[in-house]
Amino acid sequence: MAFRTFDTLGHAPEISRRSLFRGGAYLASAAALSGLPFGRDLLAHDVAEAWPNVAAMAEKYVSEGKVANMFLTFGWDQEDHAHTVGGGTLSLNGSAPVDEDTLYRIYSMSKPITGMAIMMLIDEGKLGLEMPLQEVIPAFRDMQVLVDPEGPLDNTVPAERPITIRQLLTHTAGLGYTIVSKGPLLDAYVENGIVGGRVSRFPIPGVPNPEPAPGLEVWADRLAELPLMYQPASKWSYSCSIDLLGRVIEVVSGMEFEAFLKERLFDPLGMTSTFMTVPESEKGRLADNYGVLNGTVLPLDPASNSIYLDPPKVPSGGGGLVSSPKDYDRFLRMLLGFGKLGEERIMSEQAVRVGTSDLIPASVDKTGSWMEKEGHGAGGRSVGDTFGWGGAAGTLGAIDYKLGLRTALWTQYMPPESYPVREEYLAAIQEDLKVMKKG
Repeated sequence: MAFRTFDTLGHAPEISRRSLFRGGAYLASAAALSGLPFGRDLLAHDVAEAWPNVAAMAEKYVSEGKVANMFLTFGWDQEDHAHTVGGGTLSLNGSAPVDEDTLYRIYSMSKPITGMAIMMLIDEGKLGLEMPLQEVIPAFRDMQVLVDPEGPLDNTVPAERPITIRQLLTHTAGLGYTIVSKGPLLDAYVENGIVGGRVSRFPIPGVPNPEPAPGLEVWADRLAELPLMYQPASKWSYSCSIDLLGRVIEVVSGMEFEAFLKERLFDPLGMTSTFMTVPESEKGRLADNYGVLNGTVLPLDPASNSIYLDPPKVPSGGGGLVSSPKDYDRFLRMLLGFGKLGEERIMSEQAVRVGTSDLIPASVDKTGSWMEKEGHGAGGRSVGDTFGWGGAAGTLGAIDYKLGLRTALWTQYMPPESYPVREEYLAAIQEDLKVMKKG
């Protein structure tokens, strides 16, 4: 396989749609683990005993009723399963326990999956990192850019350069997002149904619930008619670009987006519990999702009547998937194996190495953004030897190549900054590691 298409790289707030979905800023704990030495055999026995601070953190959140469950997975290299910590139940008033087969709304943890699907197509020469988007979707030719990101839609200047695949992968194309944009552009996104992840069938006070565009193709065409927030390759700004890549995949592959993911990633990886629509037969495994408002935990999306039981009008590669701890661990395991799951090759090593590296264009200003002093690869944060991303309902997932570790945190509440879970998780891991090192 020739790689000519690759570059050489080796806080409780008031509930709003924006606050509900800001969880994409989260990265799992693996980034904090780099450089901390400990032996591989530490996970070969009861994991709660090996990680007492992590276990205590999970137990605290569950026992205090802040969450229905908190379930964590840790796996080494190509171990065929991940070890677990924590637990809880599918719902706050229920008795059914969560386990590795429980279904969770992963929201933006969908992004690395879509990103790696794009890397597969680049590997095959069907796309290139520097390929202009207009070559795939001509409607994105001659884009206009807002003079003021929050200003009127008719006050624009021409884009100085075309949008590229690299920019879409790294949130540097200048596109907006309903959880980021403000003013007329946000209004236009809502009016045109340019929405991402779904929350609930029921109206939520303070959360707009626009009618989605009728399909991914129309979604993309409507997006192309609206101006950009920023000049392409000039600023890092979280965006709907990964959702747009779902349409890119459809055009290039000739397959529906979710069908491509299933054929090329989910089936080969044995990810039998990852989908955008939870089958009726499987809803008994789906955890309830909760909203936290001024410290009060309220039902947001009960499993028995979840919006995820309905097919999405727009399949969202940036936030639309439901998955299980077992399934997502297999995806992380494949990345940790540089494209291999055990002995089976799913992606090329080069595709994974490039996809998990920092792909942000050199011209991009990251000042004040989530990526300041950090990097971003194909749909996830890339920092040193780590790669991963988080979801708007509190989930986290990452790999650490230096440690050979894959790890994820599973729970369901929104917005994720309602509780300092990420910070407490990192602190708990580090305390446990100190003890391990001394031992």
